[in-house]
Amino acid sequence: MARTSTANSAVPLYAAGFTTAFGAHSIAAGLGAEQSTLGTSLLALGVLLAVYDVAEVILKPVFGSLSDRVGAKPVIVGGLLFFCVFSALGIFAATPLALGLIRLGQGAAASAFSPASSAAVARLAGSKNTGKYFGRYGSWKTLGYVLGPLLGAVLIWAGGFSALFATMTVISAAAALWVARCMPNLPVLPKQRYTLKDLAVQCLEPSFIVPTVALACATGALGTAIGFLPLLGTELQLGSGQSMVIVSVLALASALVQPWVGRLRDQAKISARRGMVLGLLVSAAGLGIVALVPSLATLLLGAVLIGAGIGITTPLGFAHLASNTPEHRMGRTMGSAELGRELGDAGGPLLVGAIATAFGVSIGLGTLAVILVFAALLCTLALRRLSDRGTQSPA
Repeated sequence: MARTSTANSAVPLYAAGFTTAFGAHSIAAGLGAEQSTLGTSLLALGVLLAVYDVAEVILKPVFGSLSDRVGAKPVIVGGLLFFCVFSALGIFAATPLALGLIRLGQGAAASAFSPASSAAVARLAGSKNTGKYFGRYGSWKTLGYVLGPLLGAVLIWAGGFSALFATMTVISAAAALWVARCMPNLPVLPKQRYTLKDLAVQCLEPSFIVPTVALACATGALGTAIGFLPLLGTELQLGSGQSMVIVSVLALASALVQPWVGRLRDQAKISARRGMVLGLLVSAAGLGIVALVPSLATLLLGAVLIGAGIGITTPLGFAHLASNTPEHRMGRTMGSAELGRELGDAGGPLLVGAIATAFGVSIGLGTLAVILVFAALLCTLALRRLSDRGTQSPA
């Protein structure tokens, strides 16, 4: 695919990636703590936590396809502006119903600019820089996922939900302005008609489904670690500050590893198949160590391993998808891949939580580690015959 701009053209998209991740996870930090103030039941709390992700699961493939038809830039800018509007309205949300509607609107807006941003990163990168660009994009997105709860907790402590929504308003407005001014208009490519059979075949291609499964597993490990590593810290009678350090270590490890791995991929020093296998196994090792021997030392080591594994898997998964997708359906592919990540983000903590309720946290984390090992085996077998750099799927 032809390179359409310089590296600086993609930088505003990194801000868009941070915005969607920050928006998804930041408010979760305060909902549980403020449950009594909001006067919600546990069921209502669960609904408030889920509506953002539910909107993304339903709408990401839709907006991804829309970006193929009208161009990525208007979808990204429009999504960020709507996110800004709903965040501004959230400053005045005073009831659980109003808060739920605001979160639903934010999730719908994020469904627009998130997959369109991934597709734009792929097109701006060109075939020789896909790993580097997605390494940087994934690094910023991971920071949003992990730092969101930490910054959200601080903002809610300082000024309530109004302070958090005001911050999200500023962040999304700045990202929208940055994208509008600095991102080039990528040409809309000729449309091609597809039947439902064509769509089903494309979604079942190993070059799509295997990296998507790997991305879902990596994101599931991330979502689980954010919630359950601090929980184990509490059980070990660690202070809240120490728990925050553990989560920050995970974020730092992932953020540092992703750009480095992306560059290695572009230099043909690591293959997508072997890299995704390695990343999943490293994350599984981190989960396994924490499950078997929970202590402050193993929590820190586990955070490093989980973060590094996520940092290896994520840019390689997205780069592999980009290299195996024709440009005219890049948005739809990235939207579907983002859907897989959302399912992993929700499914990992749900699975571990359900098993932990019955058998304990260690068994829950150990089960997720085993699932990641099986996913690594899937990558090994299913992608063995595919080219390291990938060949584009038939149009």
